[in-house]
Order: sequence, then structure tokens, then C-alpha cells
Amino acid sequence: MPHSADVRASLTAPGAPFAVEDGAYVSGPRTLREFVEATWVFGEQPFLVAESGAYAYGEFFAAASALARRFVEEYGLRPGDRAVVGMRNHPEWQIAFWAAQLAGLVAVPLNAWWTAEEFAYALDDCEPRVLLVDGERLPRVGDWARARSVPVIVFHHEGPVDEGVVRYEDLPEADPDPATAPPDVHVRPEDDATIIYTSGTTGRPKGAVATQLAQAGAAMNPRYTAAASALARGAVPGQGPAPISLMTFPFFHVAAFTTLYAVMAVGGTLVLMRKWDADEALALIEKHGVTHYSGVPTTALQLLDAAERHGARLETLTHLNTGGAAAPPDLVARLTAAHGTRIEPRNGYGLTETSGGVTANFGAEYRDFPDSVGRPTPATEVRITGPSGRTLPEGEAGELWLRGQSLVRGYWRDPEATAAAFTADGWFRTGDLATVRDGDRITIVDRIKDLVIRGGENVYCVEVEAVLHAHPDVVDAAVLGVPHPLLGEEVAAVVQVRPGAAVTAGELRAHAGRSLAAFKVPAHVVVREEPLPRNPTGKLLKRELRGPVQEAIRLRSA
Repeated sequence: MPHSADVRASLTAPGAPFAVEDGAYVSGPRTLREFVEATWVFGEQPFLVAESGAYAYGEFFAAASALARRFVEEYGLRPGDRAVVGMRNHPEWQIAFWAAQLAGLVAVPLNAWWTAEEFAYALDDCEPRVLLVDGERLPRVGDWARARSVPVIVFHHEGPVDEGVVRYEDLPEADPDPATAPPDVHVRPEDDATIIYTSGTTGRPKGAVATQLAQAGAAMNPRYTAAASALARGAVPGQGPAPISLMTFPFFHVAAFTTLYAVMAVGGTLVLMRKWDADEALALIEKHGVTHYSGVPTTALQLLDAAERHGARLETLTHLNTGGAAAPPDLVARLTAAHGTRIEPRNGYGLTETSGGVTANFGAEYRDFPDSVGRPTPATEVRITGPSGRTLPEGEAGELWLRGQSLVRGYWRDPEATAAAFTADGWFRTGDLATVRDGDRITIVDRIKDLVIRGGENVYCVEVEAVLHAHPDVVDAAVLGVPHPLLGEEVAAVVQVRPGAAVTAGELRAHAGRSLAAFKVPAHVVVREEPLPRNPTGKLLKRELRGPVQEAIRLRSA
């Protein structure tokens, strides 16, 4: 198989499809409007498939164009105005988002699971000129919209609506033949395209602002990964059928955009789920001939569990992609043990501030280095830095800094947070501890804020969690530091075990001790069967575990 450096060189040489100049892809789109307009050529090919309905590309583009014209001609919206999108993964989410792009608006996808108070915070922050929500979200934003006379278009809502609210289903149906033309607006690469709010796991969510050029770069990144993956396994990029991808990420999360862009660029199909259910996922994979799975590691593991339980061979599946949270190294081992090398594993690394995935680990290299998040895309630069900002030598752990086309320009109306996160020359301080080996292969070892310093020794929680995950009775694990009067901190773990498992805290500590130095072994292990708290995109909410852990320690020492 070709070496990764040779693959990269062939794809990024001058004149090649992924050549980069001045930090940006030379041949890629410059705006999201340019990107989506190209999808019209896929015509009758299926794009969005869900319980609530389906859209071919031509139907989708006509509907998005018609809605974009409504924004401009009836609502008087102009480029730069904000359009909030707040709904579950309905096909119409994509119509709303891309209508905003066709009209030159700034799309603001909001977390569909937020409360009314959380919605109000973000709405006050971004001051949208139109709200695009589903019937479930309408009660949470209705008061805010009425108080400010902001128009609302509601999708999938059968009940009565107040003044200022329009049911999308009541609007004239767009005619895809010939396709409705989008409004005549000028969208520039330097214009803002999206404001996507951070998860808020460490404080109030911040609105990360990506320009059109940044999102266009984010659309090219997964295309590069797909091409590199094909070359690495001896195939020709772009050949073969278009992917059919089971989308389990919520559309408001940047991990969903990485999958979305990859599918749209080649005329593939997205199969949507109303809510995650592993057995239902198996049925959808079989029904639709799904080739690509995309989801957080937790759901991927549950899918493998369900396949084993039902004896399903996942015969149509060719790729299993995870993101949104750190993947335990045993995931790829389980996939390989059950299905050999037929299903290609893929993971990567990205943040809200990078507009999606900017590194990728796939295929044979993923199997060889399952703890890595892979190598950066061509339009992404990487540095590992010490406390003073000095670049560290290869193999030494430090903060991961990133710079490149897909990075956001800063935080919406928050210059202090922007200055704290970005250097004057454009480097983004990720807050993640990482190492680089073999030139550019990245491994994330921990969040800086999660690092446990026990008696002067650094303990990386990700490393300890990976060891605990390897125990056959463990479903999930979270490692955190708790105060200690002499050591400063000591290591604790909360472990979710399989239903009915008889494994004890002592046995889990012994298991960890066979692979880890003594100072890394959790001094306290809380065993439970209920799931660990995670946000909708799979991130562990460790702040919710500190109280129960400290209470368990108190009871044990009483």
C-alpha cells in the first residue's frame, strides 16, 4: 500500500485536486453558495431520506431556492442578517440552512435540545431576523419572537399558529423542473457564513463565527480524506457508487457538517433517524443498503453490540466513521475482530472552532495506531506548544495549536474570548494536550483542564479511560481528579458496566494496574449500570460526576 506521505504528495502537488496556496485550497469552492449550487446537477438522485419524507437533490435545491427568495423578497432580509435554525434532524433542516446560504444570510444552527432559557440566551446574543424551527421547538422560542416581532417559519407543526408565525407546509410548493432560481445576491468569501455555538461544557456557549471561505475549506477537508483513503487502499478516488450514509449526529453539530459535506459533494444519500436506537439503525442499514455509518463512539459501540446480538453481518457497510468525542482504542479492535478489514474504520479530530474535522485516521493506519486521531488535512497547520508558546519536539506532550482555512475568525461579539483563544498570527489554542509523531500523526492525550496532577506526576485521563474501556464488562468510563490533602489530586473513575456484570471496583483497579504505573491507577472507582452523562454530541460531562464521586469517597471513609 502507498505510504501516507506519498498519498498526500500526489493529492497536493501543484495542479492536483487538493493543492494549497496561501493556506487555502486552490481548486475548491470559495463560498457555501458555490458549493450547494453544484449539487443541483444530481437531479433525481436521492439526497435526504427520513420517516417524515424524502427529497431528491433537485427537489431539495428548488425548495431551498424558493425559501431563500422568500427571505429576500418578502421578509426583506439582506446579506449578513442572521437566520436561526432550531429543529431535530428533519430533512427540512437542510432546506432551511441552505436557503440561508443561498440568500447570503448567516445561518445560526442552535442545539435542538436546549431549554427555553438556553435558547433565549443565544437568541439575545446573535439577534436573528428570522427563526426556522420545528413544532417541538416553537414553544421554546415563541415568546422571544413575539416580544421582538421576529418572524418565525415553523416546520412539522399541525396546530394553530400565532401572528408572525408561518407554517412551512402552507407555503407554495417549489417546482423542481425547472428548478427555482435562488435570489440574486452577491456572496463573498470573506462574508460570515455561520455562527455555531460551542457546547458550553465549561461555561456559557460562545458563538464561533466561520466565514464563507472557512466553511468552503471545511467542505473540502472530508473530500481530501476520502481521496486519501481510496489511494491508501489501492483504489481510484471518485470511482464506485455514491455513499449512502446513516446520519446519527445532530445537524447542529460540526461533526454532522463533515459527513454532510462529504455526501453532498458526490451526490450521496443521507439516511436520517428521529432518535438513536441501535436496533433501528440495523434495520435502516439493511433497508437502505447503507454504506457509511457516522456517529459518536458510544453509538458506534452500541451498533456493534446490536449487530453481534442479532447476528447481523452489516454486509452493505464499507465505512464506520466516528467523531464528536474521543474514540476508545478498543473500538477498532472490535470492528476488526468481527468484520476483518472489509469495513474501513475512520476517526478524526475537530472542534466547533475548526468547522468540523481537520484530522483523519483511517484504514490500516488506524488499526496500527488506534489511539491516534490521524494526520491533518492539507489546509491545516499543526503545532505542539509548551506553556510559553514554544514549539515542542516530536513526541513531547503540549497544547495543540491549529491554523488553517476552516478555522473560525473568532467569537461573536466577544473580543476578549477571541483574543484568549487566538494568537495575533492566527493560531488557535485548542486547550487539548497532544503529541505528534512520524512527522504529523497526532494523538490527543487529554484536555488541559482534565489533566490530573498527582503528587507532581501528570496523569492523562484519556489514557486511563482507554485501559478501563478494554475490560470486557466495561461499557463506558470517565476519569477525573479529586482533591487530596497531601498529593494535591488523586485519580478517580466512574465506570458504567454491562447489565448484570459482577465486576467490582477492586477488580477494575487491578485490571488498570496491569497496564498502568501505580500513580495512574484510580484510587477510587465508582461502579454503576446507568449511562454516564454526555451531551447530545457524545462529550462526557465530568462536572456532573464530581459530586457523586466525592460523595462515594465520603461514604467510604465515614
